[in-house]
Amino acid sequence: MAKKQKSAYVCTECGADFPGWSGQCNQCGAWNSIKEVKLGSGKAGRDNSGYAGSRSEVHLLSEVNLAQAERISTGLAEFDRVLGGGIVTGSVVLIGGAPGAGKSTILLQAIAHIGQQQSVLYVSGEESLQQIAERAHRLGLKTAGVKMLAETSVQQICQVLDEEKPQVVIIDSIQVMYTADSDSAPGSVSQVRETASYLTQYAKRTGVSFFMVGHVTKDQSLAGPMTLSHIVDAQVVLSSTDDSRFRVLRADKNRFGSVGELGFFAMESSGLKEVKNPSAMFLSRAEKPSPGSVVTVLWEGTRPLLVEIQALVTESQYGNPRRLAVGLDQNRLAMLLAVLSRHGGIFTGNDEIYANVVGGIKVTETSSDLAIMIGVVSSLRDRVIPYDTVFFGEVGLNGEIRPVANGHARLNEAAKHGFKRAVIPKSNKPKDVIKDLQIHAVSNIQEALAVLGDL
Repeated sequence: MAKKQKSAYVCTECGADFPGWSGQCNQCGAWNSIKEVKLGSGKAGRDNSGYAGSRSEVHLLSEVNLAQAERISTGLAEFDRVLGGGIVTGSVVLIGGAPGAGKSTILLQAIAHIGQQQSVLYVSGEESLQQIAERAHRLGLKTAGVKMLAETSVQQICQVLDEEKPQVVIIDSIQVMYTADSDSAPGSVSQVRETASYLTQYAKRTGVSFFMVGHVTKDQSLAGPMTLSHIVDAQVVLSSTDDSRFRVLRADKNRFGSVGELGFFAMESSGLKEVKNPSAMFLSRAEKPSPGSVVTVLWEGTRPLLVEIQALVTESQYGNPRRLAVGLDQNRLAMLLAVLSRHGGIFTGNDEIYANVVGGIKVTETSSDLAIMIGVVSSLRDRVIPYDTVFFGEVGLNGEIRPVANGHARLNEAAKHGFKRAVIPKSNKPKDVIKDLQIHAVSNIQEALAVLGDL
């Protein structure tokens, strides 16, 4: 009798395994995401590549060579910043983004630059080679050193890599690749996991650097099992801002650099161009000042970033006032309103409050607390905040203004952009004077509101 093939039930959103099918995944809450996956035998193809079944040697941790290999530059300083300084030899980077965000464009620009000094290979599983060549010609790239391959089998790809021996390889995309070790269809959970693992082990064995393009789901998260994020060394996402001309590259995971680093680009006819001064991109403010508009200084990765936060307080027309935050944590907004009522004496329980971060950026740190509260007070009192004033500081539950990291660098960034006044935590007050910048150091919310009355 033929041996019955084993199967498993896996959530396509989070990769959780289940003994049988159910309508909803109890791990991530997604509906109709659990699919049956046929488990392959796992015997074919691995021995030929030379890494499965081969025995590794045991080494003492103290004897491991700590010499850092020279990183490979992509030719785009913002891209290198997000990667931690460039491409690490033998690393695997997963890049995702919505259709049309520019994933293939930025990778084609990078590999065209690298191809001028080193051997590179672009593996396409979705587009034809003619389509890629037409895009490169439209962008005006130097493609003489870029080798192309149209293939979806990872076994065949690795055989070509053994022959060509490139330093950098682009896989576009991981969702269409397949391995003979799995009997499921390309794009399924098991195929994505197996192909990514196969290529990653090849990268670690040979020192080849890989870029894998990944699709995204409807909520803009990377598609495929969660194990895919654990397999790769870095995971970056390319997304659009409210202004369709600009793109933001964000590192969600990076074993060789800072997590949360941002890179800013402008989409032009010649491809993605670096934005040297991203603060100016988010500070394109209206000519006439308006209540509720406040500027704060965030710390994104390794640099400060000036952004505008807007607040709108309006009388509630219904019995249950709304609290809506875009680009901010809605729970933190509710907490700050409670602190403002308890320690600032400003009651907003009967008003609807809306808060928004201009430019589409997501604020994840607490240094924007003071700016949010000042924006709410400004809108409630219909009081315009001067354009040349910047606020930052974390607010505690007792109304105290707590210090934030890199305060001096934030002040220097504000002064560089022409700001004349800064309201900051008392502990962040610099010892030396910053030219043309008047600093108001406050220790609690009452002092901050007093300064607001003097502006």
